Amino acid sequence: MASPTDREPRSENDVETITLTREELQNLVSEGRPLGVSPNRVLSALILIAIVIVVGLVGFFIIDTILAIRNSTTAVPNAVATEFDQVLNPTPTIIADAQTVVRQIQTLSQLTTISYTIEKVITAESGEGPLGFLFRDRLLLVAQGEVRAGVDLSRIGEDDIQVVGTSVFVTVPASEIFVATLNNDETYVYDRETAVLGQTVDLETLARQAAEEEILQAALEDGILDQAQENAEDTLEGLLRALGFEEVVFVEATPAPGQDRGE
Repeated sequence: MASPTDREPRSENDVETITLTREELQNLVSEGRPLGVSPNRVLSALILIAIVIVVGLVGFFIIDTILAIRNSTTAVPNAVATEFDQVLNPTPTIIADAQTVVRQIQTLSQLTTISYTIEKVITAESGEGPLGFLFRDRLLLVAQGEVRAGVDLSRIGEDDIQVVGTSVFVTVPASEIFVATLNNDETYVYDRETAVLGQTVDLETLARQAAEEEILQAALEDGILDQAQENAEDTLEGLLRALGFEEVVFVEATPAPGQDRGE
């Protein structure tokens, strides 16, 4: 058998199949001869692939930059056009005068801004003493009442409104008690003890009056008037800003003689 080195030379277009024995293959490896693919060809292929990847990435970034520049150049003229249109056609600002403000506020009249519902247990008794076994009268009253407070805006006049540009200064009437009453449907006598000659006075009526006073006092101690004032100013601020004022300043007035402050 002829060795691989003794074979006839091939032309560039010939395709030859070489069959090697194990011994021949070992001889080729030991001699350092190439088996097929050249290392230089592999390196060239890898370099070519790397170049293609780099060119693709560079192209992607170039296209992305061009699109971003085009979008920004489109947005800038739109923004300039909007600003120019606002200069030529400004939105009018309408500010109400003092008379308009007074009329708007007075339409609210008695502005109830807060309501309390309070329960009290009242003990009332009469006829105590050495003859209590004859005249004693005692009852336990469970009372529920309502206290409503707010601001009487009909007290506001033109002198209480000052308009300065887009600012308005308002002197707000002091808050007052509008209603302090018992809820008769929820108020009842829980227990009553009456001696032989008891009930010489209308003890339940006195107990109800005392309950009404206690309920009002509890609401005052809880700060119902301060809360009513604050709520009224919040309501007025919303109304005045709707009329076009940018700044609203409130000045609290001194309580008038005819106001019910629960005192």
